[in-house]
Amino acid sequence: MSVSQSRSALAGQIGFGKDWLKGYTRSMNKAQANADGETRDLLILGGGLVGMTLALAAAKQGLSSHVVDRADPADLTAEGFDDRATAISTASWHLFRNIGIAESLEPFACDIASIAVTDQNKPGRLDFTPEPHEGTLGRMFPNRRLRLALFEAAADEPLINWASKAEITDRQRSEFGVAAVLADGRKLKGRLMVAAEGRVSPTREEAGITIAKWDYKHRAVICGLTHSKPHDNVAWEIFYPAGPFALLPMNDDADGTHRSSLVWTVSEADGRAVTKLGDRAFIAEVQKRMGDVLGEVTSVGPRSSWPLGFHHTAKITDTRLALVGDAAHGIHPIAGQGLNLGLRDVGALVEVLADGARIGLDPGDAQVLGKYEIWRGLDSFMVALATDGLTRLFGVPGGAASAVRRLGMAGVQRVPALKTFFMDEARGVSGDLPELLKA
Repeated sequence: MSVSQSRSALAGQIGFGKDWLKGYTRSMNKAQANADGETRDLLILGGGLVGMTLALAAAKQGLSSHVVDRADPADLTAEGFDDRATAISTASWHLFRNIGIAESLEPFACDIASIAVTDQNKPGRLDFTPEPHEGTLGRMFPNRRLRLALFEAAADEPLINWASKAEITDRQRSEFGVAAVLADGRKLKGRLMVAAEGRVSPTREEAGITIAKWDYKHRAVICGLTHSKPHDNVAWEIFYPAGPFALLPMNDDADGTHRSSLVWTVSEADGRAVTKLGDRAFIAEVQKRMGDVLGEVTSVGPRSSWPLGFHHTAKITDTRLALVGDAAHGIHPIAGQGLNLGLRDVGALVEVLADGARIGLDPGDAQVLGKYEIWRGLDSFMVALATDGLTRLFGVPGGAASAVRRLGMAGVQRVPALKTFFMDEARGVSGDLPELLKA
């Protein structure tokens, strides 16, 4: 039995997360009784993957938080609500380990042992395979499992006051503190407001922060596949002029059926038609693009599609305000770095807040936020530019452009130092890493 199969079998045995909602309800009742009126260190607006990770990481450093989210966690963790999967980099896995959720996630991990990159499946393939002692290039997780792990941990954390299914009617910031007024009349107070609401962040808009953005006029079509050949823990990135076609390894089913996650970039004009294709026609189109790398596609899961665009803010802080994750930067999924970039924000923000607290600085202190701005502003911008450049480079049509790209990939294939650089970028272990993202 492979490592992936062992994890899959264990996942089925332990019934992960089945009691988390009861703990969450207890937490909510306790929070409403004791914590709503308390001024906490952080007022985190948005309780998704980035926002809740931030709350847990902050709690590990003794920082308290209110987390406000409009969604119902029971809906977000329901079977079939979100069939997407996410690549978690090595550095992000260290973060999960350091905040105490890695053990509950481990059974659901599918290692990415290598990455294969091709231009339309033509000769000139580029392979990224680390040495055995270097570990994997990342791990794949169903989004539902990531949410369950985070929500279960948050429900048991007394330093987190979690207000779900909550509509914010007013956001308040001053030199003395911050607050969010909810539709039910509650007013949650904090020392630093953190916008973790995603790409369309009302907090960012209310703050008047300038943002550069453009629409790629592409959509990502996402679904699960079953196929006849094992994936051997290889992630495939097959580039076409219309956009990348990614096949990401997932754990086998309990009966040994091989599974992968598909992220297929199509033009905006074709997005709706592709998602509405019948299963037989959809499988035929997928098979044509992937060739024989996974054998025969035997079935497809429910399909969803998401518009793709780029945005990056001119700054990520303001008076008693910090932006994290997609509220600050949105990139193309071409390199699978979107969530990982947000988790680097989390690690950096928690580190500067904890360092400031040790010398008596308030979480909303301008000096503390200035360190976060300098640390994350440039790094996130460079990653965003790199992914945008790759999108445009591989989007140039024509045989000549394809030949030049394949020549370049063949050159990288022969230079170990370059391959190591790109693998370190994929792992998220390059640059000035926050301590929480280190082993």
